[in-house]
Amino acid sequence: MTDFVLEAELREKTGKAETRRLRRAGKLPAVIYGGGKQDLPVVLDYNDTAKMMKDEHFFTSMLEVNVKGSRGKSTVLLKDTQWDPIYDTPKHLDLFRVSSSDRVTVEVPVVALNYEKCPGIAEGGLLDIVRHTLEVTSRADAIPEHIEIDCSSLEIGDNIHIDDVTLPEGAEVAHEVNFTIINLAAPKKAEPEPETEVEVEEGAEEGAEEAGETATDSSEE
Repeated sequence: MTDFVLEAELREKTGKAETRRLRRAGKLPAVIYGGGKQDLPVVLDYNDTAKMMKDEHFFTSMLEVNVKGSRGKSTVLLKDTQWDPIYDTPKHLDLFRVSSSDRVTVEVPVVALNYEKCPGIAEGGLLDIVRHTLEVTSRADAIPEHIEIDCSSLEIGDNIHIDDVTLPEGAEVAHEVNFTIINLAAPKKAEPEPETEVEVEEGAEEGAEEAGETATDSSEE
């Protein structure tokens, strides 16, 4: 069962000119692939899909796509999105066929909890989230919406590594190195204001005075 249902139509034509025409008509091109079946180019309603994509859970959930006609339903994951580089709007979706029991790997957001209560923040430290997402492998029907990490005990200089994180049951993050996800950095020291300008001006004034005195002495001679 999924919270997201997409209504689609089969896309009979492909190519750049056709996709531009579809976008102008308020449609969003997509392709359904994988699962041992042939690729299925489809088109979605842009407004309906863009509204769903505002929910971050959309990117880690199984989606149901109803294709009009004899193609029926497909259960998919969103594997890739092409974005407009200027307007940051979706231009094309890649939808990968899955079943509930399939193990899949997706990018899952990291959420830092309780960092505002930790001793290091009280002392002026700065929370640095090194990894904003983790590559999580789990069953397709049990992908975590996000990975929560408790930061309430962090002191300045402390780090949280992947081996310190308790993942949801059945979820894994493949890694050979115990990489850092979050650290609490020391506060930045204020830089002293430069005094070079004043020194240069004073030096210039002294040089001018010496030059004046020299000129006076010469005239007297």
